[in-house]
Order: sequence, then structure tokens, then C-alpha cells
Amino acid sequence: MNAEKLIRRSAIGLAFAGLLAGDVYAQSPDPAPTPQQDIQNDKKDIRSDKKDLAKDRADRDADQRDINKDKRDLAKDRADRNKDLRDINHDRRDLNKDRADRNADQRDINRDKAQLVRDDKQFGANSAQAQADRKDLRADRADRNADQRDINHDRRDLNKDRADRNADQRDINHDKADLAKDRKDRNQDQKDINKDKKDLHKDRKDLRKDRRGHK
Repeated sequence: MNAEKLIRRSAIGLAFAGLLAGDVYAQSPDPAPTPQQDIQNDKKDIRSDKKDLAKDRADRDADQRDINKDKRDLAKDRADRNKDLRDINHDRRDLNKDRADRNADQRDINRDKAQLVRDDKQFGANSAQAQADRKDLRADRADRNADQRDINHDRRDLNKDRADRNADQRDINHDKADLAKDRKDRNQDQKDINKDKKDLHKDRKDLRKDRRGHK
């Protein structure tokens, strides 16, 4: 019985010693990389830096193209907006002129009516004077109606040009927002490029250092 206990204790002791040895091995630091591994890691970092640099440059160039396009769009929309403003001013002048003509025609109509009443009373409805008054009245009414049609046309033109001006102004605001965003993106890409250059310079310096240490 004593021999059996001794064997069991020995087995337990060996198992415990094995656990301690495994724990010590697990806690031991990883072996330091070899000089060759350092060089390989440096080369890998350099390749990664070059890829990042190429990508950020491509992004920066794409943003610059977007900026150039935004500038062209903005210039075009401003030209359209300014043309709409000129059209609006022209429509207003036409509208004011046609209103003045319409009002003058209306005054002529009122005068013709009064003259017709006087001539009918003085000379009779079938007199030459009354017939001439009726002819003038018809002509003035035709002129007044034509002026009213011009006024309606001018109003439609004015409303359309105002709508176009408002649409162009919205386009201008949109172009400004796009331009600001693309400039921000371009500036961020340039910062990334500058950082990539620094990283690449540092990794190349590390590579040269590791190569000298390996010789």
C-alpha cells in the first residue's frame, strides 16, 4: 500500500511540474525577430506605403477634376442666372410699356365714347360724325385688346424667367456646396499624401538601418 501511494504521489508531482514548465514557457517572451525578418518587414511596409501613396494621389487627382468641373458648372449657372436677370428686366420694361399703351388706349376709348354720345345727340346716330366716332372706338378697342394680350404674354414671360432664375440660383448654391466638399476632400487627400511620404521615408530609413546592422 505504501508503494502504491508513493507512485501516485510521484505521478502527481510530475504532472504539477509539467504544468509549471508549460506556464513558464507560455509566459516567456517571443523570440526577437532576426535581422533578415526585419528587412523583410521593412520591405513589406515600403510596398504598403507605395500603394497608399498611389491610391491617395489618384483620389487627390480625381477630386481636382471634380473641382475643375464644379468651377465650370458654377460659371455656367452664374451666366444663366445673369441672363435670366437680364430677361426679367427686359420683361418688366415690356410689361410697363404695354400697360402704359393699354391705359392710353382705354383713355382713347373713354374719349371716343363721350364724343360718340355728343355726336349722336347733336348730329344723329347715322351722321358722318357718329360713324367716324364708332370707327375710332372700334380701332381703339382693338388696340386696347392687343395691348392686353401683350401684357398677358409679358406676365407669362416674366413668371417663366423668374422661375428659371430661381432654378439657376438653386444650381449655383448646389455647385458651391459641391465645390466646397470637393475642395475639402482634395485637401484631406493631400494631407494623406504628405503622411504617406513621411511613412515611406521612415520605412526606407529603417530598411537602410537594418541592412547596415545585418552586414
